[in-house]
Amino acid sequence: MAIYHLSIKIISRGKGKSAVAAAAYRAGEAITNEYDGTTHDYTRKGGVVHTEILLPEHAPKEYADRSTLWNAVEQIEKNKNAQLAREIEFALPVELTREQSISLVHEYVKRHFVEAGMCADVCVHDKEDGNPHAHIMLTMRPFALDGSWAAKSRKEYLLDKNGERIRLKSGEFKTRKIDMMDWNEQTKAEEWRAAWADAVNAALERQGMEERVDHRSFLRQRKEEIPTIHLGVAAAQMERKGIPTERGKINRKIEVSNRLLRQLRGRITKLKDWLKAEAANTVPPTLSDIIRGILDGHEQKSYYGLVAAPDTAARVLDYLQKNQITDMAGLRKKVGEMYDMRLDMGDRLNRIDGRLHMLDEHIRYMGYYLEHSEIYRQYQQMRRPKKQATFREQHYTKIALFESAYRYLEQHLNGQTPPLQSWKEERAKLLTERAVLNGQYNTLKMEVGEAEIIKRNVERLMCGNEPRKEKNRSRGMER
Repeated sequence: MAIYHLSIKIISRGKGKSAVAAAAYRAGEAITNEYDGTTHDYTRKGGVVHTEILLPEHAPKEYADRSTLWNAVEQIEKNKNAQLAREIEFALPVELTREQSISLVHEYVKRHFVEAGMCADVCVHDKEDGNPHAHIMLTMRPFALDGSWAAKSRKEYLLDKNGERIRLKSGEFKTRKIDMMDWNEQTKAEEWRAAWADAVNAALERQGMEERVDHRSFLRQRKEEIPTIHLGVAAAQMERKGIPTERGKINRKIEVSNRLLRQLRGRITKLKDWLKAEAANTVPPTLSDIIRGILDGHEQKSYYGLVAAPDTAARVLDYLQKNQITDMAGLRKKVGEMYDMRLDMGDRLNRIDGRLHMLDEHIRYMGYYLEHSEIYRQYQQMRRPKKQATFREQHYTKIALFESAYRYLEQHLNGQTPPLQSWKEERAKLLTERAVLNGQYNTLKMEVGEAEIIKRNVERLMCGNEPRKEKNRSRGMER
């Protein structure tokens, strides 16, 4: 089944990142960073099935070489916290062949990034593990007509009501930054995400496939299902091998919840449709008729019916009295309330599960950060590049997990101290709320069952109480 996944992030020197290192890793190459003299060798990396660099108009032709391009970026960006590149990562539809996927990526990148003036470094990864995806590294500085790098932004002086420049206490004038291009505008992310969904759907349609993807969240699509979480490469591989993972367990719980909610939705919808049609009857049965019908109906033709009819009638009567239902209009109102309750229940479960997923991610990455911080401290203190490279090779997984955790926490906390204990307490509270919702679901399910009993008996009464054939229980044959 085609899935939608697209993430956008910035590769920044201020966060200890290097455009050259990132490009070498994604392409599986060895490239020396002329900025600091470090050689980043990832030639042993597997799964890289396609790489290419696409250049816009006015870009120097020599930038078609990966090393030349990203070293030029490192050189032009002087600030210690400079933003070096934008990376877009997206999943490729497994329904397409590798050649079709590469063509899809090429056309999408060319149309939405290269034609806008960005250099694009395209790398397609596929380890044939069911998770084909692409990494696109994009330059963040435009080109002048002569092929040189142009400015990213310019300063604009702010003026007071008299049109005079505003002087600060420091003596300098108050200014604001104006981007020369619209690449950093918030609307661009939504535009790129929607465009990728459109491109994937068009490719699937050309192949005569019915699968479709949507860049919007379930909430924005107004879907009542609770969205499952992204497994990731490692968890997906373990699940395929039959090894349960925490993310897999979360998804299985969500799938069970979705199935139950869908079943309840179907039952309530049928009740609503039936009550709407029943309202057209000129002389619908009264609720007293329904109770008498249960006691006097065909159920009493068997021993089970003699025992069950009074119990069923008592249940229905208790249900009607408890909900103060005195006529069919009251029943219609109650079913409408049950429908609204189910919608609210699905919405609340959606929000709770979404927040639980976020908290689980926060706690997981904080665990990586705490567990591997000492190894990373030792790595950072090494001054000799060769010794540092050897140490990184020996402790690659731990260092990579720490760096991943550092990026994640930096992105989500904006430099604030991680409130680990608060996360755990909030998670426990949400799990309790979810358990309460499950109890409400069971209560609602029982109420729907009572309403369905009324529906069945109304239908029997409206059909004239026609007798049914009984089965000979001893022989299993009709008589």
